[in-house]
Amino acid sequence: MKTKQTVTSNLKNEYYFMQLKPSQSLFLRLLKVLLIFVSLHTAKSGAAQDSTLKALQETELKIEQIRLQESQLLQRLEALKLQNLRTDLKLYGLPELAPQDDPIEHSAMTILYSEKHEQAAWVAHMILPDIASGMVGRTNDFRPDSLVKTGSSVEQDYFLKDTLSDGSIKYDGFGYDRGHLAPSADFRWSLKALSESYLYSNMSPQKPDFNRDSWARLEDLMRAYVQEHQTPLYVVTGPILRDGLPVIERSTNQVSIPFYYYKLAWDKENGKCIAFLMPNRQCESPLESYAVSIDSVESLTGFNYFPKLDEALEASKDVKPWQSAREQGDVAPLKAPELPKNHFNTVQAKYYSGRNEKVKICGTVVSTKLSSKGNVFLNLDKGFPNQIFTVSIFKDKMVNFSYMPHEYLKGRTICVEGKISDFNGTPSMSIDNEKAIRFYDEDEP
Repeated sequence: MKTKQTVTSNLKNEYYFMQLKPSQSLFLRLLKVLLIFVSLHTAKSGAAQDSTLKALQETELKIEQIRLQESQLLQRLEALKLQNLRTDLKLYGLPELAPQDDPIEHSAMTILYSEKHEQAAWVAHMILPDIASGMVGRTNDFRPDSLVKTGSSVEQDYFLKDTLSDGSIKYDGFGYDRGHLAPSADFRWSLKALSESYLYSNMSPQKPDFNRDSWARLEDLMRAYVQEHQTPLYVVTGPILRDGLPVIERSTNQVSIPFYYYKLAWDKENGKCIAFLMPNRQCESPLESYAVSIDSVESLTGFNYFPKLDEALEASKDVKPWQSAREQGDVAPLKAPELPKNHFNTVQAKYYSGRNEKVKICGTVVSTKLSSKGNVFLNLDKGFPNQIFTVSIFKDKMVNFSYMPHEYLKGRTICVEGKISDFNGTPSMSIDNEKAIRFYDEDEP
């Protein structure tokens, strides 16, 4: 509705246009029409823009509400998963408890703490297929476990640190890593569970070469199995504790230093179990060399692991079902003490690399390759790309063999004699004829 002022203004404008010369009047009339059109269009555009902005704000608000709802649902889902995990762990994953045992239950792991040794006697947890999609990273929030009634180990049990005058921190280490028993990566689907894995009740003093290499490879094997088979695993991990263990002398609580660690796994859905027993040092042999039965670990610790597990399965120590498809053909290196005098296994081969002396190395040919250039390569005990010892027979030497080495030797246990060199980090031996090969425990030439 036009106001009086607006009407008066329009009349004055109309009178002004009438007084103009025809040519001027036509031009200005056209200009007036254009100005009116622009004004109307601008008003409509402004209204449209206001409407669009309002729609944008409403959509953004809805998205924010959905995100908040999603976050709340994800938190609820994580809480339900943790609750279900604890129930499952109680039913199947815990070792049999003695009357005096007082286990500590955290969000995703249960700990039986040994006050005498200031570390866990065992830690039970589960590895879920959720690790494949989990995105939680290391939290590194090491801290004492407030649920240990007698007090858990602390930072000063592993190293000391002083803040210098310039603000920098000086570390005084004791030579041991804070080794996780239940590894943090097993909980990468839950921030709460992963953070709790950094409690000192879950730590044990491990040699750096062991914690960062051998032990890490065992943890990787477990996660790879869960990811490949999409099945949960019940896992129990612990040190072998006994009287008389050495302690970290400078530590606050005199933490014991175990000589051995064990890790047990049970795939309940597929009826498979395995145990590993490893020394607290760099383990040079492949993982399968440390596979043992659950029975054997029980005899060392006195605990009855997985009480609901079929006892017949507890004697199993076959590691092949736990390996990837590529590793299925691998075998454990021959035991050094059982080899003939002056014979060595594939793990020992590296000690003779570059020494320019002939040695005899024994192992099983698990993989072979005939290259496009006619050269033959034999991998003993572990196949490509994880080979630990390789034998080469070059094309011009093939005439010295009465058989095709890559076919005839596959799967056979042999001893080869020659000089060892290093090839891209792998001990390797080049042989010229079949006389350099003897069949282990056989009379064949």
